[in-house]
Amino acid sequence: MPSAAFISDVHGNLEALTAVLADIDRHGYEEIFCLGDVVGYGPDPVASTNLVRERCKVTILGNHDEALVKGAWGFNQVARAAMDWTQRQLRPSIFRPGSRERWRFLAELPLKYEWHTFLLVHGSPREPTSEYILPRDAEWSPPGMFQELFDAFSSVCLVGHTHMAGLFEPGPRFVPQKELTETFRKPEGKVIINVGSVGQPRDQDWRACYLSVEDDLFRFHRVEYDVETTQKKIRAVPELDNRLADRLAEGI
Repeated sequence: MPSAAFISDVHGNLEALTAVLADIDRHGYEEIFCLGDVVGYGPDPVASTNLVRERCKVTILGNHDEALVKGAWGFNQVARAAMDWTQRQLRPSIFRPGSRERWRFLAELPLKYEWHTFLLVHGSPREPTSEYILPRDAEWSPPGMFQELFDAFSSVCLVGHTHMAGLFEPGPRFVPQKELTETFRKPEGKVIINVGSVGQPRDQDWRACYLSVEDDLFRFHRVEYDVETTQKKIRAVPELDNRLADRLAEGI
């Protein structure tokens, strides 16, 4: 199978996305897949959507992409205000060239995609768009949760959504990215791998994150980017809470 890079949770962070795509190009990975949440939170939803649409072979529907079209139900106040602003930037208009195509692209994203033996989703294999699989779930999950999750795919499931890179093994057990070797092979049996976040990491590492697969080797990549420029852009938009800028430098 061809080598591939898997990105997720761009969240309108153009500086992070540009740096990640440059790193992918430097490594020469043949295909790029996005696991959703192209927009939301960040200051560059239009440019980020254009770039993902241009560079990614397949993009999966994320909960923020869905909220763009269907409404930000269940979002907290900060996320809802950011989505309201994002909708205004992306809403189709005859005065915005390409706006109809951008909107249609985000509105018609698939819920899941199968890449060879891999299942690609945003949230989880049983609820592709909205379910979180958190590290703490490996210790305190509802009865039967992981049995149902692992029953829903055949080999490897790649997810995003939590912005926390690492892998889940049956048991269940979570291994964060920082505890894995630079390159690693798939453990025996099924595995769920969170590819991390490009635009808003939440694992105490501010650098943009993505996963690559080449032959039978997996690798997490952490990429530095111009975080200060993104922060300045966020703070310049009254509808975007300054906390969305502050958290970027802390990886939370």
